[in-house]
Amino acid sequence: MRDKPTPGTKAARCPICGKPSAPSLRPFCSERCKQVDLGRWLSGSYAVPGTPVEPEDKTEG
Repeated sequence: MRDKPTPGTKAARCPICGKPSAPSLRPFCSERCKQVDLGRWLSGSYAVPGTPVEPEDKTEG
């Protein structure tokens, strides 16, 4: 079964390799690309930009 876009829209592409996405793995094209993405999240490669936060002092006093 192919992932068919509706008229006037682009076909969904895998965010890792750019191939057409598989309906069962959307937005990825393969289990490999799905695992690559998970690895990036778990390693901290993906981050939301923002201002650094100072660590709280956890000592009791």
